[in-house]
Amino acid sequence: MIASAPLGAAALAAPFIGNAQVAAGRRLTLQSLWTEDTIGYNTFRDWCGRVVELTSGEVDFVPFAGGSVAEIFDMMAATSAGVLDGMHWVPHYAAINGVMPAGAFLTSFPMGLPHPHQWDMLFDSYGGTELARELYARHGLHFVGHVHHDMNLIHSNVPIRSLEDFEGLIVRMPGGIVADCFEAIGARTVTLAGSEVRPALASGAIDAADFTGPAMNFDLGFAEVSDYIVMGPASTPCLHQPVDLTIVVFNQDVWNSLGSPMQNLITELVQAFSMEHFTAHQQANIAAWQQFADAGVEVTRLSEEDVERFRRVAIPLWFDWANRDRDAARVFSLHLQVMLNPAVAYLTPDDLEGLELRL
Repeated sequence: MIASAPLGAAALAAPFIGNAQVAAGRRLTLQSLWTEDTIGYNTFRDWCGRVVELTSGEVDFVPFAGGSVAEIFDMMAATSAGVLDGMHWVPHYAAINGVMPAGAFLTSFPMGLPHPHQWDMLFDSYGGTELARELYARHGLHFVGHVHHDMNLIHSNVPIRSLEDFEGLIVRMPGGIVADCFEAIGARTVTLAGSEVRPALASGAIDAADFTGPAMNFDLGFAEVSDYIVMGPASTPCLHQPVDLTIVVFNQDVWNSLGSPMQNLITELVQAFSMEHFTAHQQANIAAWQQFADAGVEVTRLSEEDVERFRRVAIPLWFDWANRDRDAARVFSLHLQVMLNPAVAYLTPDDLEGLELRL
């Protein structure tokens, strides 16, 4: 049980003691994008529950599941307005609604950086964190850090074994550059909130849907409403959102009120949360793949030729989206630098021939 007495000077100065009772200090409300009874929300909730002890009682994070305070598309506005003190969210939604077009490149995009450590390079070595903080500050928010999650899967009720098989299908995508890439190969895309995806697959209103990774999707019942999981070949398991990056952001006034020592500690706790969040999903995925197989869900694979064709579709659209907004171009410029790094070697200058980034 957590005591409710106010903190005294001695309590504030007390060292961390594992499993000790601590006084509840300032309570901050944080909402996750994940809904209840999923590996994502459970990991977020458990992390929030430890913060009061890890801060020696100075701060207590009160977790809320996705949609319980604000709808997922409204979480940025709710945090900016102070309805929420902080959020665990996906930047892509800020690009979809036009509030911050650069959000398209602050998380995974089609044929983008395929490995989590390359995103760590982007944020921690190439200045992505500082740039994200500048952009979010304009909306009254403080970007604390990025949080790794998983690749995204496509669930389908029709077998898809080539890019041609997408032609004419109604596919749920999160909008933005992701949807544009699938429209370019002939799919008809719709944008649905997470809570609407499973019912739409079950009713046949859509043929296929992008959503999160294996464990999350099994928790949400996707094995009951889809017959296939569509993936790329062994070299490229996910073409459209290979590193579905999430973020932790606070209301700027709330963040400023915490003081530098607490800000530094919370930043470190978010970094630890990223590792915990990623590891929990990967561990849960081990069982989830078998659970999907046991439920009769078949994994279909696109070919290497499909990967190359989708790459040719995606790269010009990267530039199209980046050149719509100066800040989007600034973020995308960091991606190009990482991709062209000889140790990453994801692009060559030949891949960019005829394309121009207008900064």
